Amino acid sequence: MLKRILVANRGEIAVRIIRACRDMNIETVAVYSEADRDALFVTLATRAVCIGGARSEESYLNMNAILTVAVETECDGLHPGFGFLSENPTFAERVREAGIEFVGPAAEVIAKMGDKSAAKSLMIAAGVPVVPGSDGVVETPEEAGRIAEELGYPVFVKASAGGGGRGMRRANSSDEIEAAFLEASGEARSVFGDGSVYIEKLIENPRHIEIQILADREGNVIHLGERDCTLQRRNQKVIEESPSAAINAETRLAMGDASIRAAKAAGYENAGTIEFVMDSEGCFYFIEMNTRLQVEHPVTEMVTGIDIVREQLRIASGLPLRYTQDDIVLTGHSIECRVNAEDPEQNFRPCPGRVDHMHLPGGFGVRVDTALFAGCEISPYYDSMVAKVIVHGKTRNEAILRMRRALEELLVTGVRTNLGLLYMLMFSVDFINGKTDTGFIERHLEDLLRPVEKEMTL
Repeated sequence: MLKRILVANRGEIAVRIIRACRDMNIETVAVYSEADRDALFVTLATRAVCIGGARSEESYLNMNAILTVAVETECDGLHPGFGFLSENPTFAERVREAGIEFVGPAAEVIAKMGDKSAAKSLMIAAGVPVVPGSDGVVETPEEAGRIAEELGYPVFVKASAGGGGRGMRRANSSDEIEAAFLEASGEARSVFGDGSVYIEKLIENPRHIEIQILADREGNVIHLGERDCTLQRRNQKVIEESPSAAINAETRLAMGDASIRAAKAAGYENAGTIEFVMDSEGCFYFIEMNTRLQVEHPVTEMVTGIDIVREQLRIASGLPLRYTQDDIVLTGHSIECRVNAEDPEQNFRPCPGRVDHMHLPGGFGVRVDTALFAGCEISPYYDSMVAKVIVHGKTRNEAILRMRRALEELLVTGVRTNLGLLYMLMFSVDFINGKTDTGFIERHLEDLLRPVEKEMTL
């Protein structure tokens, strides 16, 4: 087994990784920015080293500083978490060149699957259904217009190196395609350092379903069922659950099989996620592969009983999978709500600041992943997500009721959060009946933000 892991991340995911390492008797080295000097993950790590200023490029995106600490503290493994450098193939390659095990797939696999147009071609060859679109990168607005006319509007212009909803623009007609191309390409160049884009037919009002996979270096691949990540705002996930209320056993089997084919075609190792959109007829299409741990991995852990971070560390240590597909059984239902320090009534303006008081929910079937504590500072320099509330129930209805109770118990004062919006979603008749799509929150936002009295029944 690996003996000492450098955690190249911050916040709740750094806490999550450190806890898994402690369970496995693995030492941890945390790297942190000046803004995170008093953060919880810094306290929990075996050792912590400041690597730079508050801005990400000075610290959590500073490859040289991170690698220097990893080498000097004699780490034999590095876990990138999610975000920051987790899907940067150059970083993964430099980690391994330094003689340190990167807890994730090989650099060439990250590069291959991070190039969305190349990944799409690979999926077609593997027999995985994909969304109709351009054959590779689109070079000019004029070419984008021709392809969009062939596909039929509306279409998405999407960053080839993108992810997390960035570098994406919708075009509803020929009047909008040039602006969509230029805006998507410009944002992609700014955020990812790569302005290449491709075109996809827009599947109207889809469900967003993803499959968690695990793969070892002996070529064994299994999937851990699906997560429904349909409730989103501006392409950012808000609520996730497992299993999905929208797919049947036949579709679940087909998606799982397609995901395993996808992972094998990519030569994948470690934990990853295959993401699909599903239309109203139940047809599903590959959209991308996330070559890292997902924010929403806890709902899969709750229904399978498998610690995904622990499995990542085992695989990175060279150990084979200890499960076969027949061992994987989804039990009950799990829901996760992402708590963000933002003001929904002010167009979701980020709300950094000091947490004066807080109380975390507990009880049977409740889990909270967070780095918050009373007196901590929420920095303006990083993502606004500050906690994940995860519940498990025997049935979906039981999980919904438990989430209502957990959100009622969660108290955070000193900063504004989206707790009210999350709570109202738990009472939405459409959500309760599993009748939502990726545009649901945007269409119903005014009603969801309106304070009304709700009955505590399903």
